[in-house]
Amino acid sequence: MLKASNTLLHSLRLLLLVLSCTGATLLLFSSSSQSQAGGLTLLVIVLWATGSLPEHLTALLFFFLAMLLALAPAEVIFSGFASSALWLVFGGLVLGTAIGSTGLGKRLAGYAARFLSGSYLKILAGLVAGCLAFSFVMPSSMGRVVLLTPLALSLAEHFGFIEGSKGRTGILLAVILGSYIPAFSILPANVPNMTLAGLAETQYNFSIFYGTYLLLHFPFIGLAKAGILVGLLYVFYVDSPSQPVTKREELPAWSRQEIFLALVIVLMLGLWMSDFLHRISPAWIALGGALFLLLPKIGLVNQSQFNQKINWASLLFIAGILGLGAMINYSGLGAKGAGWLLQQLPLQEQHNFSNYFLISLSAAFTGMATTLPAVPAVFTPLSESLAQASGFSIHTVLMLQVLGFSTIILQYQAPPIVVGLQMSGEKLWNAAKISLLLALISICILLPLNYLWWKVLDWL
Repeated sequence: MLKASNTLLHSLRLLLLVLSCTGATLLLFSSSSQSQAGGLTLLVIVLWATGSLPEHLTALLFFFLAMLLALAPAEVIFSGFASSALWLVFGGLVLGTAIGSTGLGKRLAGYAARFLSGSYLKILAGLVAGCLAFSFVMPSSMGRVVLLTPLALSLAEHFGFIEGSKGRTGILLAVILGSYIPAFSILPANVPNMTLAGLAETQYNFSIFYGTYLLLHFPFIGLAKAGILVGLLYVFYVDSPSQPVTKREELPAWSRQEIFLALVIVLMLGLWMSDFLHRISPAWIALGGALFLLLPKIGLVNQSQFNQKINWASLLFIAGILGLGAMINYSGLGAKGAGWLLQQLPLQEQHNFSNYFLISLSAAFTGMATTLPAVPAVFTPLSESLAQASGFSIHTVLMLQVLGFSTIILQYQAPPIVVGLQMSGEKLWNAAKISLLLALISICILLPLNYLWWKVLDWL
């Protein structure tokens, strides 16, 4: 399996090289602003995917070229700095600094290690299962990643996995990917799910119910993908803890700072989980929590820690990714690319299996042009035409989107994964090869099995 995956990854690198050359050519020699925007998009995506430049330098290069060539207004190019996602990340970085400096992270890691100690496979399986369970109670995927990544860092340190080790990378990817990918099977747990639900109701008067959605998607997008994720992480990152926990360790008494920070986290978590009641964005909850922790009289994150431990480069990177998505939408590239792709689909009535695959894959590739949160906005208005061409009900076509936008091919498509990688200091390529292989397994194995499941449920 490793040999085949290495061959695949080498082919992908060659493809990315070709795409970067294509992007540079369009950027330098095209007279159309839309073509230049497409060229810049290709170039930036390849640089981020390959790590040829540090991520924040690529973001700065995007800002510079986009403004130099006037590809969009400044408020579009720099819209990432006004995005709630960036401020959620900022709040998470401050929270992570506090968790590390007070010792609360080590304490929580010690508690978790009592349940996870043993084999590395048990550690990975326990983390992914815990993240999937947490997705049922905390609706914000970005919030889950921001909250759990610092704890994963402490857990990796607890087991003796140093920075750069395979074991550390596997633990962090288990939390980052496990908090996001299987959660596509739970209706309120990810942004694209809720965007689809809202658009389906407003445009087609179709209400997506929690139970129906869970029954359709949880067996394969939730459970099966979680299991495959554990297997892939074990194959690529298996390691042996250098500090295995063999008996119940006595932990020191709670300090005043730990108790205070724990209360702040519980309050923030409660506000995140009840956002459907008070309608306050998770980002402003995170920012408010960060502001409180930074107050001089509180003392949980002092000025020296703020200056030295906050990863400002990650904020530039997040702003760059969000600005790229805004530029793509402004230029019309996403809608144009998705529309062209859907026009090429050879849909025919009575060809249910091929129609099922074509619509699912077209939604997946639309996510490469628009990023995942924008897939429902582009795809949903076209669902009626797709239903007429395929012979499916419009309800089925709407649900097929989920199979597409839950298939992550490159990391820039998924902001929560990018956030987690930046907070943890892990390279994008480490996550990219796992999600790419997971996408291939999903297409080759899980999609056919899911087709049979939907047949049993009489949705096809």
